[in-house]
Amino acid sequence: MTQAECVRHVTSGTRKEVCSSVVIAAPQVKRRKNPLCSRCSLFICFCLWSLSVAIMNVTLAVKQYISKMIEISGPGMKVLLMDKETTSIVSVVYTQSEILQKEVYLFERIDSQNRDNMKHLKAICFLRPTKENVEHLIQELRRPKYSVYFIYFSNVISKSEIKALAEADEQEVVAEVQEFYGDFIAVNPHLFSLNLQGVTRGRSWEPSMLARCTQGLTSVLLALKKCPMIRYQLSSDMSKRLAESVKQIITKEYELFDFRKTEVPPLLLILDRSDDAITPLLNQWTYQAMVHELLGLNNNRIDLSRVPGISKDLREVVLSAENDEFYANNLYLNFGEIGTNIKNLMEDFQKKKPKGQQKLESISDMKAFVDNYPQFKKMSGTVSKHVTVVGELSRLVSERQLMEVSEVEQELACQNDHSSAQQNVRRLLQNPRVSELDAVRLVMLYALRYERHSSSILSSLMDELSRRGVSERHRRMVQAAVEYGGKRIRGSDLITPTDAVSITKQFFKGLKGVENVYTQHQPLLHDTLDQMIKGRLKDSQFPYLGASSLRDRPQDILVFMIGGATYEEALTVYNLNRSTPGVRIVLGGSNIHNTKSFLEEVMSATGPSSSSSRAHGGGFHSSRR
Repeated sequence: MTQAECVRHVTSGTRKEVCSSVVIAAPQVKRRKNPLCSRCSLFICFCLWSLSVAIMNVTLAVKQYISKMIEISGPGMKVLLMDKETTSIVSVVYTQSEILQKEVYLFERIDSQNRDNMKHLKAICFLRPTKENVEHLIQELRRPKYSVYFIYFSNVISKSEIKALAEADEQEVVAEVQEFYGDFIAVNPHLFSLNLQGVTRGRSWEPSMLARCTQGLTSVLLALKKCPMIRYQLSSDMSKRLAESVKQIITKEYELFDFRKTEVPPLLLILDRSDDAITPLLNQWTYQAMVHELLGLNNNRIDLSRVPGISKDLREVVLSAENDEFYANNLYLNFGEIGTNIKNLMEDFQKKKPKGQQKLESISDMKAFVDNYPQFKKMSGTVSKHVTVVGELSRLVSERQLMEVSEVEQELACQNDHSSAQQNVRRLLQNPRVSELDAVRLVMLYALRYERHSSSILSSLMDELSRRGVSERHRRMVQAAVEYGGKRIRGSDLITPTDAVSITKQFFKGLKGVENVYTQHQPLLHDTLDQMIKGRLKDSQFPYLGASSLRDRPQDILVFMIGGATYEEALTVYNLNRSTPGVRIVLGGSNIHNTKSFLEEVMSATGPSSSSSRAHGGGFHSSRR
């Protein structure tokens, strides 16, 4: 990187035009004096964009960063050089075909040892600013494989590391070094994850996890251009530690957080998963949540390789609301509605499907077929994918008796009838079609709900698990769940019994009727946010960090859940955003849990068996006993 190149970059105007495909205003470029080397007055720049419309959308924020990286590199063939984490960050918001349209023809890992020299390619490097990545980059610059390098770090990088990179750039192949704050997985527009499992040891932070959560959270704040007031859950020392750590970064990097003041300051609320251990244990009935619970969503990908009779091209499928209209429209609909919509999708597909050779008798017929074929092919893929996914969900619901199981789960979570609860739990434990996972989760929910009830039958239910052949390790999870999220730990009143008479119990009729009895439960987060929006959230339970407090109704709220959030909570945020004009909420978590991953989190947090817990994974099987 030459002095002339850097001076040209730094002294270029503070406003730059953006390609028409990116719906943003010209970026505001801020500069922090951060010399790259002693040979010249090189500076690292960091860019923050003003959205044409002020929104809280983490997906759009990451897409803008990636589009800008590619645009800055100019025309010509490019390689995108990433690490393990940034590969996930990019793949969740962009498909490979979309990036190919931007002349990015190769995707490589910075830690790969088998990359070829390709001097005809420009390299766009998008990396987390870790010591390992900086060292890989230093080695890359000493023996460059590409013609020119545009380097983007997903978070703040130190002056010493920038200097080391500058000194390694002896061949002057670096054209750009910037900080683009996309250091998180943008799952939905209002939901992000850091993909971290096992963030706690007992009631304390795993040290490396505290640092990573701080980096991820400050990255989201910078991407959304927010310098917030901070509130945290008083009953959780971990919440306070993270709040203080984020505040420390905001203070240290004050130039980065020097945003235009708003009439009502944004608010960051830090919560602890242990305050609501019930929500991650429940079976789900809306599409995205149900897919994650029963099949597992990993960076929008589903592994269907174990599905009976699955075709080769459907062994792994991608579900992305950004690129799949059917999925976007059905994300939060219940299973009954999805079944109806799948039927409509197939009928629509049959109408549009080419009828065969009789339609291709003229040149115009052939031209029409060719013109429509890409859309037909895309629709064909969408239909087969969703029919397969919904079909497998339906099979599992039937095989595992999930309608019966879910009804009892909801009773445990929402009702206050111990006599009915114990009878129903015992009945299901004696049903051989109920899976081991569902049996253990029912006993966990009973333990959390009635741990101090004078007539508790927990020991009897544990004996029932033994008779079913449930392993000792999985039986220990019941006590671990109570240690993690029992009444002694909780800072809030988690169980709010609902009047059973007021609930209309509807059962499935065909594909309809999943509402009510299966979806009574509201996460604790709903009440917390509702109280916050109404200005009634108690400072004694959720204090502000520092002396100041918010007097007005909050408008922009960022919630972070230590220990992981859930898709049910994401649905709560989605509904609150829709029903509360003027309030915009984004939810994030160290992870997005289903029951299996949550139980791993619980085991890692509650005892010395944590290492074996993580090595074994969930260990549950969905097949019949």
